[in-house]
Amino acid sequence: MINSNYNHKMMNKRIRSVLILLAPFSLIVLTQSCRIESDVNSYLETVLKSISKIESAVYSSTISGSIPGDTLKYVTYSTQTEEYFNPSDTTIGSIFTVVQQDATHKASWVYDGYARIFMDWNEKTISIDSFKIARYPFRPVRPPFYNYTKSIIQYALNTKDSIEVELIDLTDTILIRLAVYGKSVEFFGKPFYNDTKYTEEPLSKYDIWIKKIDNLPCKYKRNLVYTRNWESIETVVFNHKKIVEFEVSKYVPEGFTLQTKKSQSERTVDLTDKKAPELELIDSDNNSFRLKDLKSKVILIQFTGIGCGFCHLSVEFLNSLIKEYKQSDLGLIAIETWNNDPEIIKRYISNNHISYHYLRATEENIRQYQISGVPVFYILDENRIIRKVIKGYSKDSTDKEIRDAINALI
Repeated sequence: MINSNYNHKMMNKRIRSVLILLAPFSLIVLTQSCRIESDVNSYLETVLKSISKIESAVYSSTISGSIPGDTLKYVTYSTQTEEYFNPSDTTIGSIFTVVQQDATHKASWVYDGYARIFMDWNEKTISIDSFKIARYPFRPVRPPFYNYTKSIIQYALNTKDSIEVELIDLTDTILIRLAVYGKSVEFFGKPFYNDTKYTEEPLSKYDIWIKKIDNLPCKYKRNLVYTRNWESIETVVFNHKKIVEFEVSKYVPEGFTLQTKKSQSERTVDLTDKKAPELELIDSDNNSFRLKDLKSKVILIQFTGIGCGFCHLSVEFLNSLIKEYKQSDLGLIAIETWNNDPEIIKRYISNNHISYHYLRATEENIRQYQISGVPVFYILDENRIIRKVIKGYSKDSTDKEIRDAINALI
């Protein structure tokens, strides 16, 4: 039962300003150098005004991530970004290019407000996604740093959600700490909400470090139920370029083959009612696993990815299936497609108390099962014929669809 105090919190937007001053001297610095108002909204508006003065920015960026509930980094990469604010783009609100930090002449991808262009330097191909195939209620484009932090601050100022905002003095920076209660919210130019269960704990936490010298962000941390990552930037050059100077063609290498992103139906063959391709995999302990070794009447295969929100949301349901069905009736395996590090996978299994087989995918598995996105569920009968394919996950509705399919085959 939700306590009355929490009900009250959920009915009203809560914004709390907490300034942690390390010493009396800090108070002088905070007041005279930064002129930060005691009211948290006023400070957020000051930061927002500073970001709004940026027309363009070029900067080096380091991005790291960890699995849910863990601090161990499972990925770190560095890039250089050229970012332009673009008010005419009502989706993301920016155009930008991302290039490899160790080879700045090699663009990884470009977003021009209409399409996302990927450069594959190994295959020497260019892939264009014009977003004509609607897969999500937003454009799945990771916004650049200043666009992203601006969206979070605008949300904190304008939302009617139940939130807490703290300001913490860290000598050279002010940490803005945002906690969102009862909702899991992401930012793709605008806030979007994920399907997740109700809880008294904050479902979304965002930290943004603001430099006192110019009231501009220099780092953020994103901590959601299913993933955690942080980004810091340096060597920033502001407003050196105009948006009219942005040309996609200058990032397109000569001699590359152009490929237009096709729809799922164009790329794949329907595997329903076909024999399931054999799987020969290894788990995080390097033990071998074969699909044909499972003797259950029905097999449920999930292709998944650590860091995928909807994949993570499905873990609780999949764990419940193991308790609900006899081993002779249902065999369940998850195949990890995003991460191949055994230690990371072990920690993910342990942190989430995963009680079913969790295995590492090979490129051959991904090709055979035609995986282009996760999660995907395959339900196999006792002859290992694929009887149902379910793409994506929505709590309750997908749970019922999977249960119904299993029960029909037992």
